[in-house]
Amino acid sequence: MGALWISQVSVSNEGPYREYARLAVEAIAAHGGEFVVRGGRYVQLEGQERPRHVVVRFPDLETAEACYRSDLYQQALTHARGASERDLVIVETTD
Repeated sequence: MGALWISQVSVSNEGPYREYARLAVEAIAAHGGEFVVRGGRYVQLEGQERPRHVVVRFPDLETAEACYRSDLYQQALTHARGASERDLVIVETTD
């Protein structure tokens, strides 16, 4: 089964967050991730609003989790911490 990495983000410091995004894209690509959503319009219906939304498709849940735990992604996270508030979940798809 495939998996989706779903992230909702509020950015408080654009400079470090840009570096996070640059490194995160590399880590995601290295694990076969494909961006489905990266920004764009949205409608907040419930829960806490975070203005940035990212959805990445991975071949499976294990690969998505391996991406998150990879050295490169963990390095990217050092730039996001303190520069953003984020929620991230990985869910299996029904296909």
